Amino acid sequence: MKVKIKKLNEKAIIPAYGSEFAAGADLYACIDGEITVNPQETAVIPTGVALELPAGYAGLIYARSGLATKKGLAPANKVGVVDCDYRGEVKVSLHNHSLQPQTVSAGERIAQLVITPYITAEFVLSDELSQTARGAGGFGSTGSK
Repeated sequence: MKVKIKKLNEKAIIPAYGSEFAAGADLYACIDGEITVNPQETAVIPTGVALELPAGYAGLIYARSGLATKKGLAPANKVGVVDCDYRGEVKVSLHNHSLQPQTVSAGERIAQLVITPYITAEFVLSDELSQTARGAGGFGSTGSK
């Protein structure tokens, strides 16, 4: 699949896959200098790029395991969504889950982008839903007793 990408900043780094079978392409911080993210705070980090995803596909922005494990930095919304009709700059809202200030440097890999197909549902109002063994059992209802 070919995805058009536009550099909005000359310093932007095009997303890249770290290995042949990587599902996510690394997104890079496009900033001047460094940004410090204080404990339990969130900073919006620009990537300097915009995408043109094909219709029926979305870009899902996930944490990079190394950044989350080593620095406690991960997307504030857990998974960001880039819709196929969005043409603005891709930005990553990084939250510092650690108890120490963390620094993000220019060109640092800050998240990963997974491009995936999606289904647009047609929601149909109904007075009744089919019965299941689980029924309306909520959080924790399917675990062992």
